[in-house]
Amino acid sequence: MKHLPLPRLDRHPDLRPYLLRYCRIREGEIWDDPVGLHRVGCIDAADARQVAALMGDERAALAIHDPPYNLVAFEQRAIEGYIAWCERWVAATRQALLPDSSLYVWLGADQTAGLQPLPDFMIMMRRTPFRPRSYITMRNQRGYGTQHNWMAVRQELLYYVVGEPTFNIEAEYTDIPKILRGYYKKDVNGKATENIERGKSEHIRAGNVWVDIQQVFYRLEENVSGCYAQKPLKSCERIIRASSGREDVVLDLFGHSGSTLIAAEQLGRRCYTSDIDPVYCEIMIRRIERLRATGRTGWQNSNPFEDECETDGELRQMLGMSAPDKLSSG
Repeated sequence: MKHLPLPRLDRHPDLRPYLLRYCRIREGEIWDDPVGLHRVGCIDAADARQVAALMGDERAALAIHDPPYNLVAFEQRAIEGYIAWCERWVAATRQALLPDSSLYVWLGADQTAGLQPLPDFMIMMRRTPFRPRSYITMRNQRGYGTQHNWMAVRQELLYYVVGEPTFNIEAEYTDIPKILRGYYKKDVNGKATENIERGKSEHIRAGNVWVDIQQVFYRLEENVSGCYAQKPLKSCERIIRASSGREDVVLDLFGHSGSTLIAAEQLGRRCYTSDIDPVYCEIMIRRIERLRATGRTGWQNSNPFEDECETDGELRQMLGMSAPDKLSSG
């Protein structure tokens, strides 16, 4: 079915009861991949026992987390409560990792509220076994802002390690253009040359500022409508290539749209992922099934429940009641 995207589910809670009918797992349950590679759990990331149940006897070489940083989602606005919650899922993550492993955390900074929770989280991490390795910024092609501030076009990615984990330098150059000239000169056969002239490629390896990754929007094949915090597959692929090896386990406790799961599948890793909401767990399961059946990474203008929209009159009516401009991925 085409041209039937879901509205953002966080803004349309009235849709959840209709979608829950088609979810295969509920709170505390785990979906085991029939192929034997991946696991999807409907669990609380801050509950160490549930995380341990997801992992079983396995340990991950890499964790990629995108925790919600809108404090309203937790029905408490105090930053202290948010950081206390973060401490619990960080501790649960540590127990799920190998002695030598990496942790990447996407986290925002609210420009209108003291830049929280980014600095608070960074200070909290000093009390953990994790050591900071890098602070990465990914540039969004689209941004948001006002007439009274700079347009916000960045997402922050914190990179931590324990022990001495793998880090694979990219064998190939990225799509990042050489945008700086003349910052490094050297005499070659008596001639001063700029760095951009000496290199064999017009592009560079990835640094800690990523400007070559397209933000997900509805026209991209990987788009999963209904999800509101979808990370680009290319960002997940870059992290997985750099900080894991083939057949390693990659952990994502805030799976949401399943980008880490899909990237792991494509790169020959195993992914153990979870979400506290059964609807997003079902979306992740359907996304990996769709990839295997069709080679497609998302739904573009349709949605993961497109078949049910064809047969479920109540669901179809619920979607039809929404104004056209609300039927977008947000």
